[in-house]
Amino acid sequence: MPATKVKTSGRMEYRELGKTGLKLSALGFGASSLGGVFHGLKEIDGIKAVHTAVDNGINFIDVSPYYGYLKAENVLGKALREIPRDKYILSTKVGRYGHDGVNTWDYSGKRAHDSVFESMERLGVDYIDIINVHDIEFSDLHQVAEETLPALCELRDKGYVGHVGITDLQLENLKWVVENTPEGTVESVLNFCHYCLCDDRLVDFLDFFEQRGIGVINASPLSMGLLSERGAPDWHPAPQNLQAACRRAVEYCKLQNYPIEKLAMQYSVSNQRISSNLFSTTRPENVLANISAISESFPEKLVGDVHSIIGDAFRTSWKNS
Repeated sequence: MPATKVKTSGRMEYRELGKTGLKLSALGFGASSLGGVFHGLKEIDGIKAVHTAVDNGINFIDVSPYYGYLKAENVLGKALREIPRDKYILSTKVGRYGHDGVNTWDYSGKRAHDSVFESMERLGVDYIDIINVHDIEFSDLHQVAEETLPALCELRDKGYVGHVGITDLQLENLKWVVENTPEGTVESVLNFCHYCLCDDRLVDFLDFFEQRGIGVINASPLSMGLLSERGAPDWHPAPQNLQAACRRAVEYCKLQNYPIEKLAMQYSVSNQRISSNLFSTTRPENVLANISAISESFPEKLVGDVHSIIGDAFRTSWKNS
């Protein structure tokens, strides 16, 4: 399936992920939308979006069996079968699952082990570059440190996975696990909604991770839809004061004839200390727009205006769901 190539004013930037030796594109493709997590999708469009991303320089793709309750991995697998394996760095997860509309969690070592091979089958690969423990705030952190991660490290030692990481909304949880596992266990962390126009709290933790050689991945520059003209989905867990502030910022950017989606993408990617920034879409045109956006410098005054509009709601966080 051919993808459209876009001409930008600059080339995609690639950044080191901690001490892994991997170089990730500054903009990464998050495959949650392939599971219909945010909105409905046409599978053929989702597959084309993946191809468009890779054909235009994005080499980092992140997914999970939880997204769409296996659907995202299945759709992504169809897309990846038409792409040479050396063209992408693949990340998936263990620990969080679901079926028939019901979320489930299992952070046992055995389930983590089995989950890796199940994901490889769905994705059509025999090797996963980065395997993550997903949303550790739903786990017993001691179990993650003492059981889940050792099981993944064993697979790393055997060559089935390249590198091991953890993901969560709560930054403190990521820090705790790193502090309570042997050096080299956790090689990367993935955090979301904490380096974007309405919340930059991730910067408070960058020194900690960098001093330990741990790579940092940021997800959701649009804060799961808060920073978009389309708006956040009804289930968005952000408190109402933050949602209202973001809506005001969206309208202000519209008046300035500068889409907030473009500004948000540029702002997140501008931090060189973050290896990659994941966005998710099933629309190839959105992929191209984001790639084009990050080739331009962002208007710093407009960022300042947005921060002023968000005001006291800046850095307002929430519990995962």
